[in-house]
Amino acid sequence: MNMDPSSSSNVPILYSFRRCPYAMRARMAIWVSGQRVELREVVLRDKPPSLLTYSPKATVPVLVLPDGRVIDESLDVMRWALERSDPNDWLRNSQGRHDELAQWVEDNDGDFKFHLDRFKYATRYEGVDPEEHRRGAEVFLARLEGQLSGKDWLFGESISYADVAIAPFVRQFANADRVWFDGAPYPHLQAWLQRFLDLPTFAHVMAKIPQWKEGEPGVVFPGEQV
Repeated sequence: MNMDPSSSSNVPILYSFRRCPYAMRARMAIWVSGQRVELREVVLRDKPPSLLTYSPKATVPVLVLPDGRVIDESLDVMRWALERSDPNDWLRNSQGRHDELAQWVEDNDGDFKFHLDRFKYATRYEGVDPEEHRRGAEVFLARLEGQLSGKDWLFGESISYADVAIAPFVRQFANADRVWFDGAPYPHLQAWLQRFLDLPTFAHVMAKIPQWKEGEPGVVFPGEQV
């Protein structure tokens, strides 16, 4: 049973931040799976104490299950949701290519994210040359461009878990300098990202909700306000 005194019901609690790509991919998996959670939108510079209690890492997403278990890795939240319901076959659309999928996601979350942060947030890192890290990120972008040649999604004509896990980070990179990205020699990647942004699921999970405060009810997700 969920013993959180501020929770209004015995459903999982999801701490999230709308613009975080890790939280974004978790919300998309939860939305498409139809798993009902109580969404708590946090502001990362004003983190609620309960988030820190559940996950000392203090990052989002954090999923707190009714039995008290805590899942605080975005890929694990995705799998938790999709293993319960996968109506669009996000997991099955990459079956038989598990190692390849895992490598793509690992490279996204590792080297690409390293360069993305230092390109987009260069002022946070002393002595960083953002152009050097743009070029570093382009190594992964070029690989994506090649992988997408001749198909709509990374593993064929249907969207998969890998597309959803990676696209929020490419979106973040693109938005750091949209003029440059739109003019870059990556037509397949640009079309892929636009297909992702046009998904109804993406629009749903990016709806703005108020910042959650301790003691208040969260928001039913997917669904109406609690």
